[in-house]
Amino acid sequence: MKYVITSIISLFMAFSASAFEKQPFNETLFAELQNKGAVIMIDVYAPWCPTCKKQQKLFQQYHEQNPEKKFHVLVVDYDNDKQWVKKFRAPRQSTLLLYKGDKQFWYSVAETRFNVIEEKLNSAFKF
Repeated sequence: MKYVITSIISLFMAFSASAFEKQPFNETLFAELQNKGAVIMIDVYAPWCPTCKKQQKLFQQYHEQNPEKKFHVLVVDYDNDKQWVKKFRAPRQSTLLLYKGDKQFWYSVAETRFNVIEEKLNSAFKF
């Protein structure tokens, strides 16, 4: 039994360590990341949105294929953060905005092609 529990804990820790992390949008954090010149993806997300869920998998895939390229995903809750939905001019959930520092690189609605998201993220790192 002890072996089973240890195995389960190890498996959970390995999954957690490799899992892609994102943070709720916070104006102060956004400003700090912009000042540092970080690559930031604003993700206007809704938990009930299948397109949003697909985008999350694509962010994870990019992260796994490019672990050396650190980028931040700041999640704007489409249902509860209406102030930020309006500020980012998101017509609906699944809107993505990509920044490098204070420069906006890309704006998209409902993009789910990995090659497009990959190309946009890569271009932000080259800037």
